[in-house]
Amino acid sequence: MNRKKFFLLCLIGLLVVGFFHFDLGRYLTLDFIKSQQEAINRFYLSHPLQTVAVYFAIYVAMTGLSLPGAVVMTLVGGAVFGVVWGTVIVSFASTLGATLAFLASRYLFREMIQSRFGDKLKAIDAGIEKEGAFYLFTLRLVPAFPFFIINLVMGLTAIRTGVFMVVSQVGMLAGTVVYVNAGTQIAQLDGLSGILSLQMIGSFILLGLFPLLAKQGVRWFQLRKILAPYSKPKTFDRNLIAIGAGAAGLVTTYIGAAVQAKVTLIEKHKMGGDCLNTGCVPSKALIRSAKFLAHAKKADTLGFRSAKVTYAFAEVMERVQRVIRTVEPHDSVERYTALGVECIQGEARILSPWHVEVNGQTLSTRNIVIATGARPAIPPIPGIRDMAPLTSDTVWNLRERPKRLLVLGAGPIGCELTQAFSRLGCETTLVLRGSRLMKKEDPEVSQMVRDRFEAEGVRVLSDHVLQKFFMEEGQKTLVCQHQGEEVRVLFDTLLVASGRQANVSGFGLEALGVVLNRDGTIQTDAYLRTTFPNIFACGDVAGPFQFTHTAAHQAWYAAVNALFGRFKRFKVDYSVIPWATFTDPEVARVGLNEQEALAQGIPHEITLYGLDDLDRAIADEEAYGMVKVLTVPGKDTILGVTIVGDHAGDIIAEYVAAMRHGFGMNKILGTIHIYPTLAEANKYAAGVWKKAHVSPSVMVWLEKFHRWSRG
Repeated sequence: MNRKKFFLLCLIGLLVVGFFHFDLGRYLTLDFIKSQQEAINRFYLSHPLQTVAVYFAIYVAMTGLSLPGAVVMTLVGGAVFGVVWGTVIVSFASTLGATLAFLASRYLFREMIQSRFGDKLKAIDAGIEKEGAFYLFTLRLVPAFPFFIINLVMGLTAIRTGVFMVVSQVGMLAGTVVYVNAGTQIAQLDGLSGILSLQMIGSFILLGLFPLLAKQGVRWFQLRKILAPYSKPKTFDRNLIAIGAGAAGLVTTYIGAAVQAKVTLIEKHKMGGDCLNTGCVPSKALIRSAKFLAHAKKADTLGFRSAKVTYAFAEVMERVQRVIRTVEPHDSVERYTALGVECIQGEARILSPWHVEVNGQTLSTRNIVIATGARPAIPPIPGIRDMAPLTSDTVWNLRERPKRLLVLGAGPIGCELTQAFSRLGCETTLVLRGSRLMKKEDPEVSQMVRDRFEAEGVRVLSDHVLQKFFMEEGQKTLVCQHQGEEVRVLFDTLLVASGRQANVSGFGLEALGVVLNRDGTIQTDAYLRTTFPNIFACGDVAGPFQFTHTAAHQAWYAAVNALFGRFKRFKVDYSVIPWATFTDPEVARVGLNEQEALAQGIPHEITLYGLDDLDRAIADEEAYGMVKVLTVPGKDTILGVTIVGDHAGDIIAEYVAAMRHGFGMNKILGTIHIYPTLAEANKYAAGVWKKAHVSPSVMVWLEKFHRWSRG
């Protein structure tokens, strides 16, 4: 804190201490005011301007210094100046004083608060910027909230001073009128309880409902403005149209048909979306084949002298397609038609909030759900498109094994495909800009996966800044910068897995003016509504997660809110979202990990259990990895879990249930787990937690008790 701030803080402190030391509050009691009312009135009649000036200055000083007595001073304003002038004087004095307190708080403390809690305040400031005026207005209307606290807290936010002044004056006006009016009857009041009677409190509660009604009114006008250019049908052909037949669109229409709504599903390409055709299903099929090869290579660890597997790369890739065809009926037109969903293949175009065009036909609908998913993003690196890059959409067309494969991107997709193709015999290089792969996971987790990659022959190049691609002497070449030196990487095939972008163009959103987030996803509220109240978005196109299971989770909320939102709406729940990266070892997580807890300043305890101690893992030659649990200090409440090891994505289900339904480590410890299974790791981790939380003093007394019992 600099000298100016320190001096101002000391001055404010001295003034506040002086107020209480000299007991100046005795002059601000109702009894004292009543005893001096005649003298005050005589002085006002003789010196009106001086009286107003002195009263105004005292009121500003009291509110600016957050001193008690504002209620009595407001009563005095009514008693001396009457309802009209009393309201005017008090309104401006209270607003000026509140603004001074607001500015003092901002000047003295905001910089310090921002430096310590900047990350947390970003979300608060964003909310204040968006609806801060409304929240301040609500607080000002309800006297149950101490105004001096509101002044100080608002000073720590990003709300503009002018907005604070105007909203404060308007918001406090109704309460000011009530108190000033009561002050005109000050001679008849026996105490402040006469003002804060049951009837008066009831009036203020009703007053507090006003901003909520006002917000609904504002929203009604906003919606009228948004919908004004479009003609709403008197009747609708359908209750709901979903655009996109991936996980989100399929689940949305499944729910709609299940509750007897008339629903239509429009898909321009393949039913099942990315998950079935280019994502989860094909990648896991490829990973399984690659894992079989990896197991064969370590046959000696299982007691075999050797094991030889002969295969054709093209046949492995054909197996992937066979798996897709086997799963395909689950997401087929035939199945969904039988469920009651109208399935249309074609390119949809939203013409209005209630009209969708497809195949030259215009369909009317009460609600629209956008579930158009996302696609791989190609980074803007010079020359990259000349390399004919493959993505997670197109890599499945490979039938000839790449000799030298270069992979960009060290997230889940990049890591999974890197290991799989390496195990299938490709000389694989993984290049990443950062210092470690899977950067959302804890550092030791990233290192475990990297160690396995490098042990299997994957070349991992971290901290490499990609500069350009070009052909050099007939060789595909990538030029990078690493620690100030130029690095050249030669390759035959390029696989880009460096991110995905939402599919938001080409079907009418631009013309409607639907608002997007900074990352290109569709902006939705807590109910998954877009700019338009009857157009919803879910799945990858909406974010914030790009998982099939999250898309299905969101789809329930989108469908129910679309079909029944007039009666009851549900806020989408992201409180417990698990996920897994299917490398070997697998990495599964739910809730917080250590790096997130530290970044957010969340107190936590860590429990570690190594899978090298687990009997089943030892028997399977998979004794590698860990269970890492974050709990509330001193409690068994689970904040998050990371599991690294064989079948981690399956083992973590118990922790997902624990966090979702509110049971902790003690209940997991008290649950019987089959022996020998990998799931026992959860019980043993709970045992490690329990051992760390046994009271040492209790153990001392137990030792004494058993010594005594032996005689």
